[in-house]
Amino acid sequence: MKKQQTIIFITGAFVHNSIWEPWINFFTEKGFNAIAPAWPHKQGTAAQLKQSLPDNKAFSALHLSDLIAHYERIAKEQPEKPIVIGHAMGGLIAQVLVNRNVVAAGVALHSVPPKGVFSFEWSFLKSVWKPIGFLPFGKKVFMMEQNEWNYSFANGLSAAEQKATYEQYCIPESRQILRDALTDMAKIDFIKQHPPLLFITGTDDRITPNSLNYENYARYLKDHSITDYKEFGGRNHLSIALPGWQQQAEYITDWIEIHSLS
Repeated sequence: MKKQQTIIFITGAFVHNSIWEPWINFFTEKGFNAIAPAWPHKQGTAAQLKQSLPDNKAFSALHLSDLIAHYERIAKEQPEKPIVIGHAMGGLIAQVLVNRNVVAAGVALHSVPPKGVFSFEWSFLKSVWKPIGFLPFGKKVFMMEQNEWNYSFANGLSAAEQKATYEQYCIPESRQILRDALTDMAKIDFIKQHPPLLFITGTDDRITPNSLNYENYARYLKDHSITDYKEFGGRNHLSIALPGWQQQAEYITDWIEIHSLS
């Protein structure tokens, strides 16, 4: 394995980037330079951001294109093309960076879909309707309540686990970025040749159902580029932070080795 190739972890919406700390340790032990840069305006602890983000006008005005540019800049700062691993909205950003050929490979975990890929499953619609805030007078920054987190992110966990993960990871989110995921900012050229891309999803994910992830994967032309899909049973949207996350990390490591990406 080539030492010190960079892996950039990209956090999803509503989630603090400290969620990647075990993953950073895991991949550092594998010989990678693993980093998880925060989104713009999201420096600080989850408790601090719960207080500061709702009144942060610069954050509420942030667009998905700004967020993509932020991670593209970080990727281009590396000594060689990095591997990006993104969760949820981070998975969409990983797809965009793969599509732009600025990374060596990408992994999309429980990914938000690009423009044109949609789900009519009730759990998906219930999870996204209120945060996106289609009504024009909706606040631009949205903070999930505990019961919303329990349904969309932490389903299947005990009440104590749901409360603990909410306090540790859940932070406010810009509705503008969520809305932008429905626009050309989230557009992918599915026919274009691209670096290797892996989709990982779970059967118990409500906010980005496995069927939605599979449809996203199926859109890609696979004649000329590596595009793979893996589904894990019994895993919800927060699976990257729950016991058993190592199974996903090991699968990614093996996938990287198989395709000689390190």
